[in-house]
Amino acid sequence: MRRLNKKKALTLVKEIDAFPKVPESYVESTASGGTVSLIAFTLMAVLAFLEFFVYRHTWMKYEYEVDKDFSSKLRLNVDITVAMRCQHVGADVLDLAETIVASDALKYEPVSFELSSHQKLWHLTLLHIQERLKVEHSLQDLLFKSAIKGAPPSVPQREDSSTPLNACRIHGHLFVNKVAGNFHITVGKSIPHPRGHAHLAALVSHDNYNFSHRIDHLSFGEDIPGIISPLDGTEKVSAESNHMFQYFITIVPTTLNTHKVSAETHQYSVTEQDRVINHAVGSHGVSGIFMKYDINSLMVKVTEQHMPLWQFLIRLCGIIGGIFSTTGMLHGMVGFVVDLICCRFQMGVYKQLKEAPLNEQENGETPVSTEPYTQ
Repeated sequence: MRRLNKKKALTLVKEIDAFPKVPESYVESTASGGTVSLIAFTLMAVLAFLEFFVYRHTWMKYEYEVDKDFSSKLRLNVDITVAMRCQHVGADVLDLAETIVASDALKYEPVSFELSSHQKLWHLTLLHIQERLKVEHSLQDLLFKSAIKGAPPSVPQREDSSTPLNACRIHGHLFVNKVAGNFHITVGKSIPHPRGHAHLAALVSHDNYNFSHRIDHLSFGEDIPGIISPLDGTEKVSAESNHMFQYFITIVPTTLNTHKVSAETHQYSVTEQDRVINHAVGSHGVSGIFMKYDINSLMVKVTEQHMPLWQFLIRLCGIIGGIFSTTGMLHGMVGFVVDLICCRFQMGVYKQLKEAPLNEQENGETPVSTEPYTQ
């Protein structure tokens, strides 16, 4: 009984076979079929190889939502060189809540404003990247993918120490409130004042004023190597001593999640304006560098995505099956057209050859040859 049941089961399985096997004796191999098969296998291999590169490729997905974090502090990363001595300038932050953040956490380092050959190369490379970012927006995705954890690369140090130290490099980071504020560098050190904010500028001569500056780095949030901010590499040189430079910055909170890094950072856009201070012609103001920033209420989530394995396998099967079916159909159509052109389908001839024996059997006559007999 068990053997009978097993035979019935095998018979049933054979009956539902959707892939019947054709005996090799009924299969005819041709040169044209082999050529088409070779072309099909080559296409399959090439497209499968390219599809593998598509599978390895990643892309950035952007999502937007309201930023609900207002209690945390915002980190301000600064690296600016001003063409004045360190004892003549001061930097701090004043926000809309009238909170003054002193620049005690920043470092004032005497340097030379002129760049060495290595520093010039670094600066020109940075400017070239900035120009390409304005034209090719997809380059920003590449920078996001290359972002890593760790300390950001710094500007190469000057090798020779013979040049005069006529400038001040202000670098470091500050923690400010997440409200609109003003980070500024102006004449004199900041002093506490009961009625507001003041800088001790009376002891500095106007002849020492020179707010030509170079912004090596300015960013908000966690400092991530590989991310280039819009103001990085900016250089302004002024021939006037009383000059005011203004940068209006709009900050966008950004959450970055890639295969290499996961961080909370901030992107920003900037517009700039500068003018010479001349009270005689009505151009009033304070000489210095002013960066007025405001924070956007929307947050951007940037996530690096990858094609799942199951989708890659489905696309691969589609490539192989599609090429196999398409080449088979094309081979059949081309063979039919060739046979038609070569007059191999002579329907009338085949029909006469088949009908002649039938007519002979019905009439009982044997066809007699009309050709003359020759001995």
